[in-house]
Amino acid sequence: FYCLIHFYKRSMFGTWLLVLGLAVSARAADTISPDLVVKSVDRNIDLTTQLVKVNYRISLENTGKAAAKNFLFSLDPNLKEKVAFIGATSGSSEKTYLRVVATSVAGKAGAFWKVDLKTGLAGGASTLVSVEVVLGGALEMYPAAITQKEKQLTRFLGNLYCYLPYPVTTQTTTVVLASSNVESYTKTKPVSLSDSTLTYGPYKNTAAFSSAELAVHSENNSPMLVVASLHRAIEVSMWGNIAIEETVDVVHRGAQLKGSFSRYEFQRENSGVSSVKNFKTLLPAAAKDVYYRDDIGNISTSHLKVMDDAVELDLRPRFPLFGGWKTHYVIGYNVPSYEYIFYKADLHVLNMRLVDHIYDDMLIESAEVKVILPEGVTDLQLDTPYPITRGADLKHFTYLDTTGRTVVTLRTTPGQLLTESHIQDFQLQFSYPHTTMLTEPLILVSAFFLLFLLAIVYVRLDFSITVDAGAEVKMKVAGHCEKVAALQDRRQGLYHALEEAILKLKANKEIASFQNTLKRIGGDQKAETAAVAELAVIIRADNQELGEKVDQVQKMDKRSEERRVGKECRSRWS
Repeated sequence: FYCLIHFYKRSMFGTWLLVLGLAVSARAADTISPDLVVKSVDRNIDLTTQLVKVNYRISLENTGKAAAKNFLFSLDPNLKEKVAFIGATSGSSEKTYLRVVATSVAGKAGAFWKVDLKTGLAGGASTLVSVEVVLGGALEMYPAAITQKEKQLTRFLGNLYCYLPYPVTTQTTTVVLASSNVESYTKTKPVSLSDSTLTYGPYKNTAAFSSAELAVHSENNSPMLVVASLHRAIEVSMWGNIAIEETVDVVHRGAQLKGSFSRYEFQRENSGVSSVKNFKTLLPAAAKDVYYRDDIGNISTSHLKVMDDAVELDLRPRFPLFGGWKTHYVIGYNVPSYEYIFYKADLHVLNMRLVDHIYDDMLIESAEVKVILPEGVTDLQLDTPYPITRGADLKHFTYLDTTGRTVVTLRTTPGQLLTESHIQDFQLQFSYPHTTMLTEPLILVSAFFLLFLLAIVYVRLDFSITVDAGAEVKMKVAGHCEKVAALQDRRQGLYHALEEAILKLKANKEIASFQNTLKRIGGDQKAETAAVAELAVIIRADNQELGEKVDQVQKMDKRSEERRVGKECRSRWS
C-alpha cells in the first residue's frame, strides 16, 4: 500500500520536489558564498508562447576549501511577481530533481531561491545544474490594441545578463521567437539574428548582479489564453465512481480588438490570426460520460477523441476569442475510483491531480479545488506537491445524506500562478469503515417500508368528523346483498348438482341413489331459499328498491326450479 503511494509520488510530474517562492513562508535571510563562481551559463529564453520559459545551464565551481551544500539562484526584481514555476535538476543523462526553497539576501533586491545540491560540492570541484523558470504575464502587447486584420506584436523586457549572485566567467543567451518578423531588439554586441533566433554573447567576466536592458519586439500570434478562475470539484463515491467537474473562466489577454468584429472578413479573408477558434483539453484515459456546456446549454461543436493514454476534447467556443474577450464553460466527466483510491482495511488514500490539463501552455491565475468525500470519513491528512491554502472543511448534502459529506477546500494564494508544471498528484488520506456503505441502502429500504406502512394505515382510517347514517345503511345493505349473492351462488351449485344426478340416473338407472341425492338437494335448496327470504325482508326495511329486486331473484329462481323439476320428472318416467 505504502509502496503504491510512494510510486505515485515519484511518477511523472510527482518527481518535481520543489517549493514555490510565492507560497513559502518567510525565512531567515541567506548569505552569498564568496567561494562559489559560475564558470559558464547558457541561458535559453523561449518567447514562442504566452509563457516565457527560461532555461539556465549553470556550471558551478567551488574555489574554497569547505564543501558547499547549496547555492543561491536569483532573478531580476521586476520579474519576481511573474514567476509561475521554478525547478532545478542536476546531471545530464539521468536527471536528479533538486529541492528549491525561496529565500532572501540581506541588502539585495530581487527574487532569490536556495537550491540544495545532490551531494556537497567539494573545494576545487565543479558541477552542472539546470534551472527552469516559467514566467506568466511577462509579454507586453505592443501595441495594446489592433484591428481584426492586423497581426499581434509583443514586447519582452528582461535582463541582457544572467542576474546571478556570483561572478560569471562566460555567458550566452539565446532568444527563441515565435516568428521571424522582428520589429526591434537590443543590439548590444556580440549579437546575431538568424531567422527567429537571437543569440547574445558570449559575454566574458561579468560581475554578480550585472544588469542591462534586453528588449525584443516581435510578432507573436500564439493564443494568449489565461484561466482567470478555475473551480474544480472532485466528488468521491465509494461505490466505484469519481465525478469531476471544472468551471472555467477563460480570458484572451492578447492585444485587444480595435473596432468592430466582422464575421464576413473572419471567414472569407481568414483575418484575426491572433484570435482563438478552438483549443484542446486532455482528460484522463479512463474518462467517460464527458459533457461540455456553458450558460446556454450543451456546446455541440466540440469533438471527443479517445486515445491510448488520454481522452482529447477539442473545445470550440460559440464565438472566436479576440483580445479582451472571454468565455465561461463547464467540463464534467467520470472516472473509476479503483484507479485513484488505494486502501488497506479502513484506511484509504485518494491520489489525484490537483489541477489537470486545460490547454497547452496554460496559465491559471486563480484556482479552487473542492474534494467532496463520502459521508462518514474521519482522520483527514492532506499532502500537496506544492504549497496551497487549505480552507475550513465544509459540509455538502446530496441524496440520502444525514450528517453531510466532508468537503476539503484548496485555494491558490493571491498572485500564485499555475502552469502545466503544476499538474501533479496530491494525496488525501482518510478513514472510512466499509460497513458505512450500508447506511444509504438501509435508509432507502426503511423509507419505502414506512411509506407502505403509512399507506396501509391511511386507507383503514376514517377521518370524518360526524357519523353519516346513510353511509352506514348503505354499507349494511351492501353487506346483505353480498350475502344474497353468495346464497344464490350456492343455489346455482345445487341446480348443477341436480342436473349431474339426472345424467347419472340415465346412465346407471339407480333410482334409489337418485332419490337420496334429490332429497338432500331439495333440503339444501329450501334452506337457502328461506335464508334469502329472510335477507329480503331485512333489505326491504332499509332499501325498498333493492328489496324488490331480491324478490324478483326469488321468483326467477322459483321458475328455474320448476323447470328443473319438470325435467327431472320427465327423466324419471323415461
